[in-house]
Amino acid sequence: MQRFLSEFEIDRIIEMAWEDRTTFEAIELQFGVKEQEVIDLMRTEMKPSSFRLWRARVKGRKTKHEKLRIFTEGRFKCNLQRQITNNKISKR
Repeated sequence: MQRFLSEFEIDRIIEMAWEDRTTFEAIELQFGVKEQEVIDLMRTEMKPSSFRLWRARVKGRKTKHEKLRIFTEGRFKCNLQRQITNNKISKR
């Protein structure tokens, strides 16, 4: 790592790395940690079996790299999203 990361930052990077739609570029923009550094961080912070599962999941995934994404919008948002409250769809 180039700089010291707090426990909160490490936890957040791991959480973002597990998310399918969060790109490595977004992690780098927010924390200044490059893709290889994220991989190294995941390797040191996770159990070996968990790291292997994550690595197999991420390897080749188009949504983890900005340049490979085919959609121009940042995130999918359901048309009903603003109408959903407390896990129930409000009356229309």
